[in-house]
Amino acid sequence: MKVSERGQVTIPLAIRERYGLLPDTEVEFVEREDELVLVKNQNSRRERIRKLYGQITTGKSTDEIM
Repeated sequence: MKVSERGQVTIPLAIRERYGLLPDTEVEFVEREDELVLVKNQNSRRERIRKLYGQITTGKSTDEIM
């Protein structure tokens, strides 16, 4: 794998699928000793919403809420 002139690399499909790196997933680079690690940005708005999805229960049907 090579870094392009614009500083871009392509993450292989199998790795993107395994780690849920969908389009628009926010990531960041973290320096650890002599390594550069790509990690999902767990504090992104999209990630916080994804974690909450399906967590709230009201005991009411969708029609009652609407």
